[in-house]
Amino acid sequence: MPSTSDPQTLIERTGTLGRIRLNRPKALNSLTLPMVRDIERALDAFEADPGIGAVLITGEGERGLCAGGDIRMIYDGGRAGSQEPVDFWREEYHLNAHLNRLEKPFVAFMDGIVMGGGGGVSVYASHRIVTERTRFAMPETGIGFFPDVGASWFLTRRRDELGTYAGLTGEPLAAADTIAFGLADSYVPSDRLPDLAENLSRLPASATRAAVSATVSASADAPPPAQVARQHASIDRLFAFDTIEEILDALAKDGSDFAERTLSVLQTKSPLSLKVTLRLLRLGRQETSLEACLEREFAATAAVLRSHDFYEGVRAAVVDKDRNPQWRPARLGDVTPADVAAFFAPSEEPLFAGVEGKET
Repeated sequence: MPSTSDPQTLIERTGTLGRIRLNRPKALNSLTLPMVRDIERALDAFEADPGIGAVLITGEGERGLCAGGDIRMIYDGGRAGSQEPVDFWREEYHLNAHLNRLEKPFVAFMDGIVMGGGGGVSVYASHRIVTERTRFAMPETGIGFFPDVGASWFLTRRRDELGTYAGLTGEPLAAADTIAFGLADSYVPSDRLPDLAENLSRLPASATRAAVSATVSASADAPPPAQVARQHASIDRLFAFDTIEEILDALAKDGSDFAERTLSVLQTKSPLSLKVTLRLLRLGRQETSLEACLEREFAATAAVLRSHDFYEGVRAAVVDKDRNPQWRPARLGDVTPADVAAFFAPSEEPLFAGVEGKET
């Protein structure tokens, strides 16, 4: 087990494989600003190295790839008026865009917990591998935040409402559902991952993505049956609306066990976060670039740092752990258009030069 003096990110080369190993297992490998910078530097080095054929990202320990950003740092930094949360988001979102445009094959072992920012370092991979231990989620509406790291892009690429469901409810998805939702590609039992990494490291440096795919396929199995995706038709019908009120009304009227469970889940979330998230998802669906979505999400983080619900949500989940957040406003009907509009003001310092989103 790594000590507190161990590096938070382990960067190495094994054969022709560039390895990025997130090394905070006691914190579920949650991302810090130094880790984001480590990954960026590693990607630059691997891309420039003709002896590297592919890049692999994994999480140390057996609990997960990454549980997201270091939310306690953002909580403490935001309350203190520190620049660190802004710097973290800015550099994390630049990293997400970098991963999305990586030319070399990029493999992510999405083993165990993959949440929030963990999705941001894996969903843009060319080869996304889940296991029997995978639990993928974007749970931000439960802490007064919104699904970020480009979620308004990667949850909206399909012509259905699965991403809307995932973004609003934050419910965890097992392996087959992660694949069905378009967020992963292959299922490999966790005990085969070491051999798969070794096989990838033996590919020639000139190996194509097809060669990497063939290597992954040789280790892959059919995943266990999907659970949430069995409700695909119901999700498409119940989440097709452009207001949270209409979605909740449809769920209340449906009467099925699935609808009742989903309604109960949504009723525990921050009303303001639900409204902001749905608007981000609907705007993201219209975009033609990840960068435009990240730009809008980054602008929205300024309102997060000023909001009551973010600090209350983190307090209830992480600080006091009483699991009893007191949202403000407490009811959807009390969330005003001005409350939501505050999250859609353009950033004074945009992320990407020359990138503009569609009308918000």
